[in-house]
Amino acid sequence: MNQPTASPTGAAPLRTALDTLLAELPAREASRAVERLITTYRGRIPTAAPVLRDRPDVAAYAAYRMPATFEAARTALAALAAAAPGWTPASHTDVGGGTGAATWATAATWAGPREVTVLDWAQPALTLGAEIAAANPALRTARWQRARIGAELVLAPTDLVTVSYVLGELTEEDRTAVVAAAADAAQAVVVVEPGTPEGYARVLEARRALLAAGFRVLAPCPHDLACPIVPGADWCHFSARVSRSSLHRQVKGGSLGYEDEKFSFVAAVRFSGSPAAARVVRRPQIRKGQVLLELCGADGALRRETVTKRHGPLYRSARDTDWGDAWPPPPEDGERSGKD
Repeated sequence: MNQPTASPTGAAPLRTALDTLLAELPAREASRAVERLITTYRGRIPTAAPVLRDRPDVAAYAAYRMPATFEAARTALAALAAAAPGWTPASHTDVGGGTGAATWATAATWAGPREVTVLDWAQPALTLGAEIAAANPALRTARWQRARIGAELVLAPTDLVTVSYVLGELTEEDRTAVVAAAADAAQAVVVVEPGTPEGYARVLEARRALLAAGFRVLAPCPHDLACPIVPGADWCHFSARVSRSSLHRQVKGGSLGYEDEKFSFVAAVRFSGSPAAARVVRRPQIRKGQVLLELCGADGALRRETVTKRHGPLYRSARDTDWGDAWPPPPEDGERSGKD
């Protein structure tokens, strides 16, 4: 997704902070901790018990996963910012925020001071998140509070609530309660989940609940209608590119300097905004003299649009368009030179 201009405090300072953190752990210990946690998450039965038990667990997992969750959250928040360019949150509550990836993403999307509260049930994650946040001037006054993320959750009024990579760790009852608490407290709610069929199903469930609570969807959907994707046949998800650390290469193998984080999300609000006229829901197919775009439109239907050289500047814009972008692009995007 193309992103609007954001705060300069973004991925680079976060990466530096995480590299410093990782230097505390012997490489073999870090790799073992990551492998154990990945195995635990893959086979996990939803429960309120924290998986991140101690500092080595949290440090390894933060270094391994935090850049990817940051990029996914930042992409989702950027889509919200593009659809509501006149709005900036003065307060933010990060539900289940752990070490604070979505909190960093919010600071990278909207410049300026704001009240920030990070809630999580794992105290080691909160403690480490506060240490990492010391590298970010926008987060030095953030409150890191322990809370059970479930049926008892009550949130203070706030402009923005993020629920990022959390719902998959909860029971169905707790998922419902958390989304309801976010809807009661916030003017804008952004839910991000892994880009799997299961993650998409949880996002869709949250989307329905937010609409029922009186919210409007600003992204990624260009409408408030039912999702046109047939359940079981496909799922709506997007991709964010993430620089791979040495720990990534050590655990996963391979030599590529990046990987793509697949995620699903919804951004819904109680105020006015301008959703995209259509959203590119698959990677564009660039062929000789034409670009094929798979779109979800404002009418709630999926369609394919073919843009050819005969379309002039629009064709050049189509060649620059990414999976997840709004279509047609804003005027300033339409003026960019193409990749001819």
